[in-house]
Amino acid sequence: MDYFIIASLTCAGLYFHWWLFVRIKRWADRDLALSLAGQDAAKKDYMLQRLADARASKVKRRELPAWLERAAADYRAH
Repeated sequence: MDYFIIASLTCAGLYFHWWLFVRIKRWADRDLALSLAGQDAAKKDYMLQRLADARASKVKRRELPAWLERAAADYRAH
């Protein structure tokens, strides 16, 4: 019984840390997209949509800043 308790608490702790790590990465990505938008509300919506597109396209994390910067430049071109 003791081993079951230790194993279940260990699994719960590992899951919680994984979940927290994923949430922090998502928050950082969202913050990056919003920082590139500035104060323009329409551009913020546009950048959040581009972030969703990047996730759907499975853009690698290290390529995401450059990808979002190109998206922000494309907005200015419109």
